[in-house]
Amino acid sequence: MTLRHSPPPAPPDAQPHGTSHRAVLDGGAATLRPRHHRELAARLALSAAATEGAHMRTADVQPWLEERRAAGVFHVDRIAFDELDQWRFEEITGNLVHRSGRFFTVEGMDVVERDGPYGDGPSRRWQQPVIRQPEVGILGILAKEFDGVLHFLMQAKMEPGNPNVLQLSPTVQATRSNYTRAHRGTDVKLIDHFFRPDPDRVVVDVLQSEQGSWFYRKTNRNMCVETVEEVEVPDDYCWLTLGQIADLLHADETVNMNARTVLSCLPTEDTDGRALHSDTQLLSWFTGERSRHDIQVRRLPLASVEGWKQGAETIEHEEGRYFRVVAVAVRGSNRERVSWTQPLIEPVGLGVTAFLTREIAGVRHVLVRAVAEGGFLDTVELAPTVQATPGNHAHLPAADQPLFLDHVLDAPDSRVLYRAVHSEEGGRFLNARSSYLLVDAGEHPAALDPPPGFLWVTPAQLSSLTDHGHYVNVEARTLLACLHALAAGTRGRK
Repeated sequence: MTLRHSPPPAPPDAQPHGTSHRAVLDGGAATLRPRHHRELAARLALSAAATEGAHMRTADVQPWLEERRAAGVFHVDRIAFDELDQWRFEEITGNLVHRSGRFFTVEGMDVVERDGPYGDGPSRRWQQPVIRQPEVGILGILAKEFDGVLHFLMQAKMEPGNPNVLQLSPTVQATRSNYTRAHRGTDVKLIDHFFRPDPDRVVVDVLQSEQGSWFYRKTNRNMCVETVEEVEVPDDYCWLTLGQIADLLHADETVNMNARTVLSCLPTEDTDGRALHSDTQLLSWFTGERSRHDIQVRRLPLASVEGWKQGAETIEHEEGRYFRVVAVAVRGSNRERVSWTQPLIEPVGLGVTAFLTREIAGVRHVLVRAVAEGGFLDTVELAPTVQATPGNHAHLPAADQPLFLDHVLDAPDSRVLYRAVHSEEGGRFLNARSSYLLVDAGEHPAALDPPPGFLWVTPAQLSSLTDHGHYVNVEARTLLACLHALAAGTRGRK
């Protein structure tokens, strides 16, 4: 399977109708890139280079977001668990469940991890609460061409867990319970564009994971669909180019996680040049990492989770680390339902998520890490170089601190290529914020032969892997979107 290179487009008479999405042959190896990939990537690159849109100036987006905040009614209040409406703790398991049996549950998870080629290496075990939401949601962005440039329909959406309440979101951001109206609210706007779309109008359609440390095997459908139809745009929506969105990705807590993950999956032109490792070598290394991690995961009743304590308002770790489960009451006038209550997971402390990056033979590379998380569907995914909350490791000796954390935290401004604080998914997490960074590795000893579990890859290789689900984790996908934003900004300054 070719990850980085697509075949040149065949002449028009060699592409009969209906073949644009078939796999084609490239030197005898099948590639999952469609025939029109290069044309599409070029159109997306044109949108990324467009720093102003046909409908809204970039400078007007933040004031528009403030206007939408002022136009709505948004209140999020912490409440005790016994004030939750339609939610209850099951008598036998202690699991926190919705009376309808829909939405999600807060359960327990027991994880045993062993390293080594035969699962005979050192092991560690832990238990924790976890969100189980088996239904697959839709994260969909609608695209349309204006004045020859692709624009993307973004929504100013309220999420109860966002510190600033309202952020730029996909056109559609809905669980199955939402769009089947299990909450007895209003219809999800514009959802029809993402049900059985015309195959020739699909830009992206891939299942991707979410946080494996807080979710149990959670998957969402990441979609981008182009339309040529007229679209009635509600007040809380606006059309923006990729260049405008790239500019907004440099601002703190403006583009939400769901938008970032869809944007990271958009096809890109491979302009990186020669990678240190071939695609075959990368896939072989990744397969080896999946093989050497032995993860035993089982669900267990929330009431039996060891090391955690439950009070009237929180479920938290006995040592105050990691996260807590809390309850909130919400009022949001631009949501499908105006008021409701729900549990949320609230992390303890600001996270740090970073790629070390360097040029190798003149080509930009980033240092990825193969990470196993208890909630992943397939054991291991590619993660950023650093993905940690420093406070959770402060009690550990220096030798047990996350690798490269000190190098990222101590990096001078001259080596920080990108920095912004972004929120995680505000529908399930409260005040979940991380500082996302791209840091030049400088003279760090993580040279061409990094420690086990780490590998240098190009952004184009990483982008190609987002064609397939459960290869690149959600934090790395955010940084990939930030890399695209950084590249777009560089092109704009030339």
